[in-house]
Amino acid sequence: MKQIHKNIILSAGLLFASAGLMAQTDVEKTDTLAQKVNVAFRTVDRADLMGGVSSVNVEELTNKSYSLYSLDNMQSLVGGYNGQLWNMGEALVLVDGVPREANNIRPTEIAQITFLKAAQAVVLYGSRGAKGVILITTKRGCDKDLRVSARANAGINVPKSYPKYLASAEYMTLYNEALRNDGLDPAFSDEQIYNYASGSNPYRYPNINFFSDDYIRKTSQDYNGVAEFSGGGRYANFYTNIGYESSNDLLNFGESKNNRNSRLNIRGNVDLRMNDWISGWVNANAIFYDSRHDKADYWANSATLRPTAPGSAPLVPFIPIEFVDKNDAASWTLINNSNYLIDGKYLLGGTQLNMTNPFAAMYASGYQKATSRRFQFDAGINLDLYKVLKGLSFRTQFSVDYGTSYITSIDDDYAVYEASWNNAFGGDRITSLTKYNMDKHTGTQNVSGSTAYQTIYFSAQFGYQNTFADNHHVNALLLAQGSQQTYSGTYHRTSNSNLGLQLDYNYAGKYYADFSMAAVHSAKLPEGNRIGLSPSFTLGWRLSEEGFLKDADWLDNLKLMAGYSVLNQDLDISDYYMYATKFTQAGTWWGWSEVNNSMQTTDFLQGGNPDLGYIKRKEFTVGLDASLWKGLVRLNANYFVTNTEGLLAQPQNYPSYFQTYYPKSDMRPYINMNNQRRTGVDLSVNVGKKHGDFEWNVGLVGMYYTSKNTKWDENVKYDWLKAEGEAIDALRGYQCIGFFKDAADVESSAKVNANTKPGDLKYVDQNNDGVINEQDQVVLGKWGASWVMGLNLTAKYKGFTLFVAGTGSFGGKGLKNNSYMHVYGDRKYSEVVRGRWTEETADIATYPRLTTQGGDLNFVASDFWLYDTSRFDLNRVQLSYDFPAAMLKGKLVKGLQIYANGTSLLTLAKERKYMEMNVGTSPQCRSYALGVKVDF
Repeated sequence: MKQIHKNIILSAGLLFASAGLMAQTDVEKTDTLAQKVNVAFRTVDRADLMGGVSSVNVEELTNKSYSLYSLDNMQSLVGGYNGQLWNMGEALVLVDGVPREANNIRPTEIAQITFLKAAQAVVLYGSRGAKGVILITTKRGCDKDLRVSARANAGINVPKSYPKYLASAEYMTLYNEALRNDGLDPAFSDEQIYNYASGSNPYRYPNINFFSDDYIRKTSQDYNGVAEFSGGGRYANFYTNIGYESSNDLLNFGESKNNRNSRLNIRGNVDLRMNDWISGWVNANAIFYDSRHDKADYWANSATLRPTAPGSAPLVPFIPIEFVDKNDAASWTLINNSNYLIDGKYLLGGTQLNMTNPFAAMYASGYQKATSRRFQFDAGINLDLYKVLKGLSFRTQFSVDYGTSYITSIDDDYAVYEASWNNAFGGDRITSLTKYNMDKHTGTQNVSGSTAYQTIYFSAQFGYQNTFADNHHVNALLLAQGSQQTYSGTYHRTSNSNLGLQLDYNYAGKYYADFSMAAVHSAKLPEGNRIGLSPSFTLGWRLSEEGFLKDADWLDNLKLMAGYSVLNQDLDISDYYMYATKFTQAGTWWGWSEVNNSMQTTDFLQGGNPDLGYIKRKEFTVGLDASLWKGLVRLNANYFVTNTEGLLAQPQNYPSYFQTYYPKSDMRPYINMNNQRRTGVDLSVNVGKKHGDFEWNVGLVGMYYTSKNTKWDENVKYDWLKAEGEAIDALRGYQCIGFFKDAADVESSAKVNANTKPGDLKYVDQNNDGVINEQDQVVLGKWGASWVMGLNLTAKYKGFTLFVAGTGSFGGKGLKNNSYMHVYGDRKYSEVVRGRWTEETADIATYPRLTTQGGDLNFVASDFWLYDTSRFDLNRVQLSYDFPAAMLKGKLVKGLQIYANGTSLLTLAKERKYMEMNVGTSPQCRSYALGVKVDF
C-alpha cells in the first residue's frame, strides 16, 4: 500500500512538473491588449467582437486610478454594468477561466477584465454563465530582462455622517408623550427630566453619545504595498505579485484600539515552452487574511441602546471612583477587587437591565480573530497540432482551489456596577455600589465558525483557425468543461458541466457569421430532463467596407450585428429535488383512548412534477460599433430584448383541497409557469484627441432599462394587485393621504382597526371595503433605476495625468424603513421624531404620532416613506505625476510616479443626507490617499 501511495505521489509530481515545462503559446503575449480581447475560451481581435462584450485594460487603468477592488469604478467605464450585467442578476466571475470571487484578486494582478453581457457571448459557459460572465485575466511574464515594480500607498478615511439620536431629557419627554398617546401613565417625572437636561452631573444623569470623540477617531487609516516581478526568455516567462494590506477602524477605546484587518497575497504565474508545438502554464496564488476585532458590537448597539429605560436606572458607561464615599467600605472592597479599573479612575458601569453593554464589553469581554486562507492552483497545456492539420490546436486546463476560515476568540465574563447617589453632604456622592456578574478570565482560546470550500475545474478544447484564399477566415471550437464547488455544511455541491461548439466565419473582415451551442446538464431537474441544448446565432456586417461608405473621410469603422440565442439555465431553480414528491411524518398524533391506539399523520410537503424543465433565456440583440473622424469618436451600442421563460411557481389556482393549513400539507407541484421580459439599450461613447503635449479622453457609458412580468401565476381579487404586466422590481405599498386629523376623521374613514387614532397615517381604501389591509396595496414605483450611467475623464499633460470617474442612477425609488426612521415601541428615538404629529402641530407635522405600541400600519411600505434614489456620485479623482525618463536615465530607477487620489468624494441627490447615513453599521467614508510607484 505504501508503494502505491508513493507511485501516486510521484505520478502527480511528474504531471505537474511536465505542465510547468510546457510553455504557453497564447497569442495574447504577442498582441497588445489594445488589439486583443479575452472572450469565452479564446481571444479575438477587438475589431471582430460580435456585440454585447466590453473590456477594460486594467493594467493601464491602475496606472492612473489605483484601487484595491478588482471591479472598482467599472460602472463608469462599461456600458450595461451596474453591479449586474444588463440587470440579469449575479454574474459568474471567472479568474483565469475558473469560478472565483472578484474581491479575492487585486487590480495590480490583473491585465484585462471582459464583461460578457449578451447571451451569444456566454453560451459556451453553460447554465452557470446564463446571467452574464465577468472574465478576469491575470498578468503574464514577458520575454525581457527582469522587471521590478514596487508601490506603496497610505490613506485616511473620513466619515461622511453619523446618525443623530435624541439626548436623555428629550427622549424621556417624548417617550412620556408616546405613553400618553397610548392611554398610559408617564414613565419619567419632571424632576428626572430636569436633572438630565441640566447636565450638572453626567455620571449620575448621563447623555450617552456613541459618536463622540471619546470613543471614535476622526479618521481611520489604511496602508498597502505591492511588489511585482516579471521577466523571462525564449523558454520561460514568469510573473510574481506580492501584496500586503493593513487597516484599522474608527473606534478608539478599549479593545477596539487593537482592531485591525490584514491581508497578504502571493501570486506566481509561469509560462514555459518545450518546443514549437508544446507549451504550458502553471499559476499559483495564496491569500492570507486576518481580522482582529472587539466583541462589543458597538455600531449595532449605537442604533438600539436607549439613553434610559422606564423603571430602570440609567446606563452610566464608566463610574468615577472619586465620587465614592470614603467611608463606604463595602464599595471600596468591590473597587479594590475589580479586574477592570479603567485608567485607575473608572469602574465599568451597568444596570440590571444592561448587565452587558458595549462600553463594558469593549474593555472586558475579550476579542475575536477571523482567519481565512485561500490557495489557488492552475495548470494547463497547449498543443499546436499543425503537423496533423494546419490551424488545429488542443488546450486543456485543470484547477484546484481550497479555502478555510475560522474564528478564534477570547471570551471573558465581566462585572459591571450600578451606583447609588445622594446629596447628603452638599454634593453628589456615591454611597453604595451594586455589582452584577463576575470578572472571569480563563485565557482559553475558543474556535468557532470553521468552514471550508473547494473548487475543482477542468476544461479541454480542440480549436481550429485558418484562412483560405486570403479572405475566408474560419474558426472552430469544440470543448468540454466543468466545475464543482464544495462548501462545508452544504449537502449538494454546486456543479456546472457542459459541452460547447462554436463555428465562426468572416469574409475579409466584412461579413460575419457565428454559431455557438452548448449541451448543458443539471442535477436540479428530474432524470430525462437534465440535458438541454442552448443554441446561439449571430450575424455581423461591416458597412464601412462597402463601396458606398469606404471612401468616407469621416468614417473609420461601422459594424452592425444581430443575434438570437436560447440559453437553458438552472440558476433560478433555488434548490434540488424541487421536481420530487415530498412527504413527512408530522408531529400530529390521532388516537382513540378507548383502545389506546394512535397513529401519526403523513403529510404532503410538495407535489411532484416529472416534467420540470430548464428556465430559458431567449434573447434578441442588435449591436453597433463605430469609429469616426480618425478615432476622435468611438461608439458602441447594444439593444437587447431578453425573455426569461419558465420560472418556477406553485400554482395559485389549484383546487383548495390541494393545500391545507391543519395539518399543514401542500400537494401543489412546482411548474415552469412565470415569464419575464427585460428590454434595454447600453451605450458607450469615447471622445479623445492629442494636441502636442496635451492629450484628453472623455468616456460616457450608460444603460436605459425596462422590465415586465409578461406572465405570472397569481390569484388576486383586484387588478391593482396583479404582478403580471408590472415591472419585475415593482415596489408595492399603500397610498398615503396624510394623517387622521381627529376622532371624527378616524370614525368616518377606512382604518386599520379599532386602535387607529388621530396622528396615524391615513391611506386610500382602494377596494372601498372600509378596512385598510394588504388588499389596498398598489405599485408605488420600482426599486431599480431606469437609467444608469458612468463618466470618465483622462487628461494628460507632459508627466501629469488627471483621472476622474463618476456614476449616476436615475428613476429608482426606495423606502426609508430603517430603525432610524421607523421609531415605535421601545426603539431608540432619532431626530426625525421632532416632526411628530400632535394636536398643536397637526398642520405642519412630518411624522406620525409617537407610540410605545407597534404602530399598526404607520411603519409599513407606503408612499409616505417613499424617496427618489436618483443620484450622481463623484467616485474617484486621481492626479499622478510621472517623472521624465531623461531625469532617470542611467540610474537604478527606471520609472517613478507619485499620485494623490480621493474616493467617494461627492454625492448629488435630493436625499443625499439619508443615502450617506449608515444606521447600525460603521459609517460611510470619503477616502484620501498618497502613493508612489517605482520601476526598476
